Amino acid sequence: MQVSMFGQLSGAGIDNPVEACVQNLAMLREEGFRRLWMSQLPYEPDLLTVLAVALREVDDIEVATGVVPIQNQHPMQMAQRALTVSLVSHGRLILGLGMTHQAVTEGMWGIPWDRPVRRLNEFLDGLLPLLAGEPAAAEGEILTTRGALMIGGAPRPDVYIAALGPQLLKIAGRRTAGTCTWMTGPKTLAGHVTPSLRQAAADAGRPEDAVRVVACLPVSVTDDVDGARKQAAEQFAMYGYLPSYRAMLDREGYAGPEDAAIIGDEATVKDRLAELSAAGVDEYVAATFDHSPEGQARTRAVLRTLDD
Repeated sequence: MQVSMFGQLSGAGIDNPVEACVQNLAMLREEGFRRLWMSQLPYEPDLLTVLAVALREVDDIEVATGVVPIQNQHPMQMAQRALTVSLVSHGRLILGLGMTHQAVTEGMWGIPWDRPVRRLNEFLDGLLPLLAGEPAAAEGEILTTRGALMIGGAPRPDVYIAALGPQLLKIAGRRTAGTCTWMTGPKTLAGHVTPSLRQAAADAGRPEDAVRVVACLPVSVTDDVDGARKQAAEQFAMYGYLPSYRAMLDREGYAGPEDAAIIGDEATVKDRLAELSAAGVDEYVAATFDHSPEGQARTRAVLRTLDD
């Protein structure tokens, strides 16, 4: 199982998020990590623009977006931006896409939060040919994409979909490189996410290894388990209320996000990650959350030893 790191543009501790991203990416590369997944929150700087700078500055490490929302962008615009970053980075971008939450889509953007299956399929109808250097000719009920891009020499980035429900997992398995999950435990991954994704790939005539399961969960290697659980409960409280994540916590039998978090000493964390590997996870993305730099460094030191 590959072990990658998770990062955000917010809360990096310095005023300039671009510089913070460059510094974090360089540190993780020096420590030996191969990939960083980064989120796009609606109030942050544009992630793909920041990555064009960071990947130009720091070589020999990949960055995946985890995830860029699709509702407020057109497929051709997304393809333009992603291919530009891929060109700058010589193919070191992985494009993770997903549906943001109803409160953002309708509350902030005024875009209807409905027909997610159709919206995602029509978005991919326009996006995937463009990423492959082909013209798009996709006329849909929600989205229409026609035309071609001229971005020669840009490697096609792999596309992952943040999918938790059965219909979106089918789309991910049939049409993309896989799924990336958050707050989803090993029982749900083993019994729902992994088999649904791989069956969808098989139904589409794709080989099993054509799709990958990427699972992101908070982690802290610590001797203060109670303190870390309290911090996780506070820091990730919102995910106990957002419907899509609440459904995953309930399916797993977790009371709250603190139960999903991987917390304990070195041996405990290694055992919990072994559970994820056994659940069919191809890549674990570690969201470290210890307040202290020393605690985060301890966690990363353990994670580096587990990367296959």
